[in-house]
Amino acid sequence: MSELKKKINYTVVCVNEFAKKFEITSKEAFQYLEKYKGILFLKEHYEIEHTLSLEDAIEDLSRVCRTNGGEY
Repeated sequence: MSELKKKINYTVVCVNEFAKKFEITSKEAFQYLEKYKGILFLKEHYEIEHTLSLEDAIEDLSRVCRTNGGEY
């Protein structure tokens, strides 16, 4: 699998797990993560984030989004 596909798959998993944790749809989660820079964070820090547990990655996403004005 190419590196790009790995990054895309990882991002999709994180968006879906974020949606589950906060009981929102995957579409809402993606829009939220895009708006509050969570997707950018995943792109920039993929090398480290994909080595963490999903729970840790979701907590990092949440922290980044709150820092950028989000509520989750």
